[in-house]
Amino acid sequence: EYKQRILQEADSAAATPGGVGALLRREGLYSSHLGNWRRERSQGIQEALAPRKRGPKSQRIPLAEENQKLRRQVGQLTEKLRKAELIIDVQKKVAALLGHPIPEVDPEEQS
Repeated sequence: EYKQRILQEADSAAATPGGVGALLRREGLYSSHLGNWRRERSQGIQEALAPRKRGPKSQRIPLAEENQKLRRQVGQLTEKLRKAELIIDVQKKVAALLGHPIPEVDPEEQS
């Protein structure tokens, strides 16, 4: 209430030369106070006019959803890797039966 009253007085005192300065001296304020209070007042008006969502707030947690999604992807990729390793083992056995064995390669030596 105090801030609103001072802002109204400052707006009306702006019409007379030195009016705002006299108001600031009388109240022991700085001009930066008026600037901050005007900004707060305009933000308050904007917030009051902004549309508000109805109903309860969402309970979703973005990080938990992303974590769950990544866990599903890891599970799917693990299953694909298992299938690929089975196929490679079968290929090695077939190659060995045909007389063209595939040499074992250590993955650490390839790097």
